[in-house]
Amino acid sequence: MDGHDLPSATASDARPATAGAATAPRVLFVNHSSRTGGAEFILLANLRAFGAESSVWLFEDGPLKAALADYPLRVLMPSRPSGFTDIKRDQGMARAALPMLGGMLRMVREIAAAARRHDMVYANSQKAFVLSALAAKLAGRPLVWHLHDILTPAHFGGGQLRLLRTLAPLATRVIVPSQAAADAFIALCGRADRVRVVPNGVTLPPDPMAGTGMAQRRAALGLPVEGFLAGVFSRLSPWKGQAVLLRAVAKVPGAVGIVTGDALFGEDEYAAGLRRLAEELGIAGRVHFLGHRHDVPALMRAMDVVVHPSTDPEPFGRTLVEAMLCRTPLVAAAAGAIPEIAGDNEAGLLVPPGDDSALAAALLQIRDDPTATLARVEAGERRALALFSEDRMREGVLSAVREVSRRHGG
Repeated sequence: MDGHDLPSATASDARPATAGAATAPRVLFVNHSSRTGGAEFILLANLRAFGAESSVWLFEDGPLKAALADYPLRVLMPSRPSGFTDIKRDQGMARAALPMLGGMLRMVREIAAAARRHDMVYANSQKAFVLSALAAKLAGRPLVWHLHDILTPAHFGGGQLRLLRTLAPLATRVIVPSQAAADAFIALCGRADRVRVVPNGVTLPPDPMAGTGMAQRRAALGLPVEGFLAGVFSRLSPWKGQAVLLRAVAKVPGAVGIVTGDALFGEDEYAAGLRRLAEELGIAGRVHFLGHRHDVPALMRAMDVVVHPSTDPEPFGRTLVEAMLCRTPLVAAAAGAIPEIAGDNEAGLLVPPGDDSALAAALLQIRDDPTATLARVEAGERRALALFSEDRMREGVLSAVREVSRRHGG
């Protein structure tokens, strides 16, 4: 990490801000990780609505800081690392943070010092919220919390939920990506009047294989040329439901399972178990594990169906929107925000979470009824373009930020 107190770097203008940036409030964005994941990609998209008067505070150096070189905002860093970033979700945030309390309090003071030069603080992650809530209070600045998770016991321990419920009153505004995420927050913390639903925006690059036949497309991507390809795209984790897809594939003659993603967060045993399950089901030759890939949209366009089989509620579901924009048929487990995105079977078929028989029946329906399948594909593309664009997301975030600024005299 940088060794200075609140160092900053003026970024280039390689990626200009949008038209509203000139009139946007001065915001201190705080993100705990400098790795690029889902929340960070959303942050990068939203930052285009803000200009050089705003800043981004990162807990650590890394790819996100490098990506911010294309933005006109300042990047701020702590004087010394605190170790807070390394706490794992399953450790229990409060208990694991005790040994590093001194470093965390120092970071709170440094964030507060930076906040006094801005109109408000914007926390873009759970860990960022914990420190930003205290820093914003210390600095006398309003706090916007962009909550990218669904606050349920399926995803968080009891101690974490109690901590977030305790700190939630310090948030002036809470932005969530779905009504499901809003409902979970309100059930835990109350304060429905502070919640704003702003769906995530998704933009895909142009199809480099446009006009290419399906067989040629699949061959170029290293996929089986023949078969009914059912693809799942997520990290390998029990609640992501890859095992449900394998059991469904075993029930559909000619179906081929394409599993894209790696095991993260110590879930290697689950990944190995998926391979054993394919052997036990007698479909090892019909399941292909691709690992992590950077060409997910291209892979989606080569599928007969994209499957989103999560067994626990999702706060959003970017995979669904990507499939809709790729014009690929979709089957998803109806939990959390998924029905909001798919429009209750309008843009894809919904099945009960964990029900491999229902999933198999949906795969057969997509394969055997091309007319109805095409109608859902077309409806899905229209829905994605209308509801889940990056421009629409930025407008929603900027509107929420301006509302907070007006109420607090910014």
